Amino acid sequence: MTNSKIVLVTGASSGIGEAVATRLAGEGHHVVAGARREDRLAALVERGAGRISARRLDVTDRVDVAAFVEDAVAVHGRIDVVVDNAGVMPLSRLDAGLVDEWDRMIDVNVRGLLHGIAAALPVFQRQGGGHFVTVASIGAHEVVPTAAVYSGTKFAAWAITEGLRLEVDPSIRVTTVSPGVVESELADSISDPLAARAMRSYRAEAIPPDAIARAVSYAIGEPPDVDVNEIIVRPSRQR
Repeated sequence: MTNSKIVLVTGASSGIGEAVATRLAGEGHHVVAGARREDRLAALVERGAGRISARRLDVTDRVDVAAFVEDAVAVHGRIDVVVDNAGVMPLSRLDAGLVDEWDRMIDVNVRGLLHGIAAALPVFQRQGGGHFVTVASIGAHEVVPTAAVYSGTKFAAWAITEGLRLEVDPSIRVTTVSPGVVESELADSISDPLAARAMRSYRAEAIPPDAIARAVSYAIGEPPDVDVNEIIVRPSRQR
């Protein structure tokens, strides 16, 4: 592939992150996959035919995220794309009072994104180019009961990414991809029984994570003078 890129993907051990890593590696890019579950990462590397490397990563740890980026630059000489995908979704009503879960969503979905930007932006500025891709959610555009905090974190992700787009030099491209209902493990983290029941119904119509991976592939594959700023991808039946 003549236009092979070095792509960093967070939350790459399952779901959308795994699909993005798999698709981009299959298209000839080199993917550096980051996630907490090292056994899943090892399996991903094995399937990657030499185009996927991996590192254990906790996006809530700013030092760890900085090292993730620095190590990739040291090995490859550059980075071209950062896909900030890591996220959690333990939905619950506000009156359930699950404050620890709210804090976890803020830490992963918002601080994790900011840590990725803080680590990669100076590199892109030195290089004179790069591409940030934030995986947000349809929750950035609408709120449903049990999703107040989750949607708040995803609106924050959308707003931070849009602010980044407005601030950076045009040589740095910025994309937000907002998935609708996608087959993933996100719902497994829901501990609140009411939210879990609602989610089972909500997720009756879901699309595979590769649908989102194809959107990411499209965005990063456009020529440098085209900046795909925002994509919403959801099941045809989702309203």
